[in-house]
Amino acid sequence: MNTRHEKVIVGLSGGVDSALAAARLLQAGYAVEGLFMKNWEEDDEPGYCAAEADLEMAREVAAILEIPLHKANYAADYWHRVFAHFLDEYRAGRTPNPDILCNREIKFPALLDHARRLGATRVASGHYATVEHTDRGSRLLRARDEGKDQTYFLYGLEQHQLRPTLFPLGEMWKSEVRAEARALGLPNHARKDSTGICFIGEKRFRDFLSQYLSAPPGEICTPEGRVLGQHPGLMYFTLGQRQGLGIGGVEGAGDAPWYVVAKDTGRNRLIVAQGADHPLLLSTGLTATDPHWILGAPSAGEPLSIRIRHRQPLQRARITRIDAAGLQVRFETPQRAVTPGQSIVFYRDRECLGGAVISAAAGEAEGPDPV
Repeated sequence: MNTRHEKVIVGLSGGVDSALAAARLLQAGYAVEGLFMKNWEEDDEPGYCAAEADLEMAREVAAILEIPLHKANYAADYWHRVFAHFLDEYRAGRTPNPDILCNREIKFPALLDHARRLGATRVASGHYATVEHTDRGSRLLRARDEGKDQTYFLYGLEQHQLRPTLFPLGEMWKSEVRAEARALGLPNHARKDSTGICFIGEKRFRDFLSQYLSAPPGEICTPEGRVLGQHPGLMYFTLGQRQGLGIGGVEGAGDAPWYVVAKDTGRNRLIVAQGADHPLLLSTGLTATDPHWILGAPSAGEPLSIRIRHRQPLQRARITRIDAAGLQVRFETPQRAVTPGQSIVFYRDRECLGGAVISAAAGEAEGPDPV
């Protein structure tokens, strides 16, 4: 395909991945323009989301590549379509993943909107993923670099969003990306990757969340009902968490570390037990809602690969029930810390088929019931 002068809008974040994506598209002959999206209004204290530093880096990259850089503020949309849902989920005792919703509701709609207004036919980003366009539609494929693969965050995209999208880094290793960016003289070739949730930044998660939600303290208990201490609010903890429990030594309990194994929202109790693989942390399956399929749903009973969290090694599972309202999944081997609010994402070989939002773990391994 002759790409000469075909215009593409690249989401430039200030990071090395989006910078090299733009550079590679230029090398391929596209007419490239950048878009910097601001999705969060920072408070007065510097260093939390670092939007200004990110914008300045995006400007430097655009200047070196000699491409136009557009800027757009989507903070209001982000608040109403992503952050409000984030808070609602924590109020309900679940642990949401805002990055999945942001890609579907903000980032890719914004890129496509700007592409239309600027007369572009393509959009692109520095995500580690690949799109394969077929007669049936566009397939989302895992990246070559499994450690950086981001299809977990992209499973919610629609066909009209995938069809014009390019992921120039999908076949590259992260080490290759940094080396090529350095060779091209890009100023962010060694810049640290962003981690966690942008709108929290360097703040302690507990401090950030307490600005928006109130959480009554309650008891920390063993599954048998022994009270070990007090927690500052259930919303500050997630299943499988070890750090920040503040239990200390427990008489007669030994030295094994303690983990969150359940949250009793009815009685406002945090249930903890010793051992990373305590039976209450292991589940043989799950139920999920709001399924989204990129090119049609798989068949119930088909052996598939799944992830229940980003960067988890692929696991084997089967969907035992599937309909428009939700689905039920059984794992080939028990999975640890199945967390309501997170997503389960399904794969057939390299193809990302879609996913759903986890509503509950099912079939916990045998152990005492939390009291």
